[in-house]
Amino acid sequence: LLIFSTVNMVRLAPAAALLLIVSPLSVIAFSKIAQNSLGLKRAQSCPLSLLQSSKVPSATEEIELIKGPIKRKILNEPGLWEYNFGLQFPEINLPHGIVQGKTEPETLAITEEQIKILERDGVLHIKGVFDDAWVGYLRDATTYQTDNPHFWAFAGTASKLYDYIQRNVWQTNRAFADFYYHSAIGNVLAQLGRTDEIRLSTDLLMVNPNKGFKWHQDNQNGPIKWEDGLRFWVTMDETPAEYGAPVYLEGSHKNGAVEEEAVFVDIEMDGLEDYKQKRLEFRTMPGDMLIWHPRTIHKVDGPSDGIWTSYRRVLGGTVCKANTKYEDKTGSGGVLSDLGRHGLVHGEKLESPFFPIMYPRFNQEEARARDNAEVGRNVNDIVSKLGGLAGKASGDKFLSFFKVLGMSD
Repeated sequence: LLIFSTVNMVRLAPAAALLLIVSPLSVIAFSKIAQNSLGLKRAQSCPLSLLQSSKVPSATEEIELIKGPIKRKILNEPGLWEYNFGLQFPEINLPHGIVQGKTEPETLAITEEQIKILERDGVLHIKGVFDDAWVGYLRDATTYQTDNPHFWAFAGTASKLYDYIQRNVWQTNRAFADFYYHSAIGNVLAQLGRTDEIRLSTDLLMVNPNKGFKWHQDNQNGPIKWEDGLRFWVTMDETPAEYGAPVYLEGSHKNGAVEEEAVFVDIEMDGLEDYKQKRLEFRTMPGDMLIWHPRTIHKVDGPSDGIWTSYRRVLGGTVCKANTKYEDKTGSGGVLSDLGRHGLVHGEKLESPFFPIMYPRFNQEEARARDNAEVGRNVNDIVSKLGGLAGKASGDKFLSFFKVLGMSD
């Protein structure tokens, strides 16, 4: 952080010096610009002091007068002192008269046609899965989270990838855990996966992707195999018409060209000829869901200047089907979504409070483990698992990730 701050201070110094020189001169031009551009005229008999402020305009105000209003981010990065630790229990009432920890999960019927579309195309858009009450609940939970940022969001948010991003937010914020326990999300995903059990592998709260993400496949799915997982989005806002709509390559989950460990995908590579022109774009609205296969190639374009003036709030993640086995991904980039000390070993059935059951019904003991802070990331486990990310292979994986962000050619 110290190095980052110092570098940026050095980079900003010439601009600051320039402002010191230019500002006194711009004061003189200010009244003329205001008169000519805004149509303001001064009567000869009226003192100047009565017609304009004696306050020297700021550099921002000067630029706004010349170029028009400056775009301002709707959500700013938290300060270091604003981050919180431990569990968070926002006081938000569940919708539909649901009693926390007691009411059975809601259900929503999915058609066979929808299931077949997902299996054929590798992605499915379902409109209006959640009503205004659920959307309002998720928005309130997200507002609480951005107003009370958690330490586990620090790395992603400080990287400027998103205005706010936090993995495994259900572990720290009870409101999101209750959404998984009581909403119809588990029932919907169970039908689409043709399974009688759904567990949460990992989730992610995402607010405004500043840079967007280039063509990629998802490999941060938790400690599971591709075929055991389903990716999901629950959207809380209207997607702008100009940007922000995810685009998928239809049927690309069936491709045999992209390596499993790759994140970035060059859609001009050999083997993707049959997919790269078949693009499905989804302009999601509040309460919609997107569900896709982890290997389906997709991208999201952010605003060209990286500034969101409206919200694009999404709760997303990966769930796993019945009989999923634990995949130890130590030594690969996939380990970043599995940093808890759950005690599971490779090949063991994925059954743990760290991967809570959502369907057919949440488990009270698993929920209590989460509420008692027995579920979460462990420093020793983080060190041991991340210790395997050394060497050329892992370096290539992170280079692939940077390409997704447009940070490497």
